[in-house]
This record gives sequence, structure tokens and C-alpha cells, in this order.
Amino acid sequence: MANTYTQIHVQAVFSVQNRLCAIRPEWENDLYRYITGIIQNNGHKLLAINGMPDHVHILFGLET
Repeated sequence: MANTYTQIHVQAVFSVQNRLCAIRPEWENDLYRYITGIIQNNGHKLLAINGMPDHVHILFGLET
């Protein structure tokens, strides 16, 4: 259909197995950059990423 627009936002939460505090502050930013690269390489737009030592929250937009 002409002139239509679709916008889908997805929130994903990934947790470490058994909720162990395994995400170390020293490499937390590297992990976030890696996840960002995966999302962008698949043609989507990262809106927010953050987390705690035992889980990560990701908000991204699906590009259609």
C-alpha cells in the first residue's frame, strides 16, 4: 500500500544462566558494542541497551 508506515519496537531481556553475576564491568561495554553490531548488521536500529551483572535489556526497532 502506498504511503504506509510500520514501526515495531521490541524489548528483549537476556539473563545469565542461573542468574549468576557473570557480566563484569571491565567488559560490559564490549558486550554492548558486540550486541549493537549484531542488531545493526541485520538492518535494525538499536534504541537502548543497558543491564546489570546478571541480565541485559535491549530496545530496538525492526526496520521493514
